[in-house]
Amino acid sequence: MAKTQTRLITAIAAAALLWFYMFSPWTGALSSFWLNMSISAVILSIMAILLSGNRMGSFSVRNAAVQTAIGIAIAFALWGIFWIGDAVSQMLFSFARGQVDSVYAMKDGSAPVLIALLLLFLIGPAEEFFWRGYVQKTLSEQFGANAALVATTLIYALVHIWSFNFMLVMAALVAGAVWGLIYRIKPSLLPATIISHAVWDALVFVILPI
Repeated sequence: MAKTQTRLITAIAAAALLWFYMFSPWTGALSSFWLNMSISAVILSIMAILLSGNRMGSFSVRNAAVQTAIGIAIAFALWGIFWIGDAVSQMLFSFARGQVDSVYAMKDGSAPVLIALLLLFLIGPAEEFFWRGYVQKTLSEQFGANAALVATTLIYALVHIWSFNFMLVMAALVAGAVWGLIYRIKPSLLPATIISHAVWDALVFVILPI
């Protein structure tokens, strides 16, 4: 048990360090955000595979179709939640639109098609595989499913704190809570949450920006 917890803490610390480098004002501008994000995604995936040996199981065509449909539905539902949340936040906070626009500014100078492909096939899947497929799964085994849901959601939001962007941290908190709750209710839907994360990233950032 101690060895498992040590590995988990090390993996979370590594993720936090990667997010610090990508988002902090002191290091974020040193190199391309999308290059950093892609490298981080690869590192997260490798850590999740090596530390947990987690497998999503074999797929039948029918199961793959069901998981894909659920994942896409979740992605669009989450997009709707954020569309409403954006309108409400602009009424509540004068800084909301400016902070959201600063997030979208990250794609300036990069080809939208390339960003969408990275989000769909690398960044989104890697994040979900790591945070839900490894971190939440391991915490559930160690401390129970409910504690794991809360802890993973908070950690996932807090690694974004070095952006000093309240709206980004809140977005991570809400999205992480949705994906975490789905995994909490039915862990076998991990492939659907991975698809959801990937599709939602591409939707909200490139295809249908809010």
